Amino acid sequence: MNHSKRFFLYAVLTLSALLAGCASTAPDPQVRTALAPTGTLRVGVYPGSPTSLVRDAKGEKAGVALDLGNALGKQLGVPVQVVEFARLALVLDALKAGQIDFTFTNATPVRAKDVDFTPALVQLELGYLVPIVSPINKIADVDQTGVRVGVSQGSSSQGVLSQAYKNATLVPAASLSQAQEMLLARKIEAFATNKGILFEMLHGLPGHRILDGRWGLENLAIAVPQGRSTAMPYLQQFAQKVRSNGVLQAAVSRAGLRGTAQAQ
Repeated sequence: MNHSKRFFLYAVLTLSALLAGCASTAPDPQVRTALAPTGTLRVGVYPGSPTSLVRDAKGEKAGVALDLGNALGKQLGVPVQVVEFARLALVLDALKAGQIDFTFTNATPVRAKDVDFTPALVQLELGYLVPIVSPINKIADVDQTGVRVGVSQGSSSQGVLSQAYKNATLVPAASLSQAQEMLLARKIEAFATNKGILFEMLHGLPGHRILDGRWGLENLAIAVPQGRSTAMPYLQQFAQKVRSNGVLQAAVSRAGLRGTAQAQ
C-alpha cells in the first residue's frame, strides 16, 4: 500500500471515529426540525472541489461539505441526502429556495443577504491556473488586454474580478470540467478560483501550473437557508465543535484540500 492510500485510509478511519463522537449530542426537537424540516438533512454539493465533493480513482467520495453534512446528520439523528449540482451557483440557488438544508462555501457579504453562515472555518487562497508556456508568470500579469480569464458562472470570483479588472476579459464556465476543456483548447489564458479547486483541476491538466501568490482569500463556512434562526446557536456550537475535535481537519485531509491559509 503506497503512502497516499495509507493516508487516505487513516483519514477515513479517523473521521469515522470522530463522527461517532458527534452523535452523542442530542438536539432539541425544534432544532432538528429547523435544520432538517423534511426529516432528512439535504446536503448540497458540486463536483470538482475538495471543499464540496471530489472522487478518487475508485469513485470514493470525499469533500468538506459532504463530511460535515454527514457529521451534522449523525449528531441530529436524521438521515442525510446528498444532492449534487453542476456548479456552486446552483447549490446556492437551491439553498436560498429551501430545497436543500446545508452546504459549505465562501461566506461573502453578498451571499449573506440570502443565506445564513456560521463563523468561517477554513481560509483558502485565491489564485490562477495557467499553461506552463504562458507569458503570464505572476499575478500582476493577468489583468492585460487580450487575456481571457475563466471563472465559474455565478461564483464569487466572477463577482470580485468583474469589478477588479481594467483590461482582462472574464469568460464564465458552466462547470469545472468545462473550464478544463477551455484551458486545453486555449479558449482562455487562465482560470481563477480558490487554490483547493485549482490543485484538483491540475490533476487533469498536464502542462499547466498554478501561479505563485494570491489575489485574495475565501472564508469558507457552513451555510443554511435563512429563516432557521432558532437553530443557529446550535449550528454555531457544532461548527466550533468540529473545529476543536478534529472532524474538520479529518475532512480536509480526506478530501486532499490544499491552498489553505492561516486564519486572520
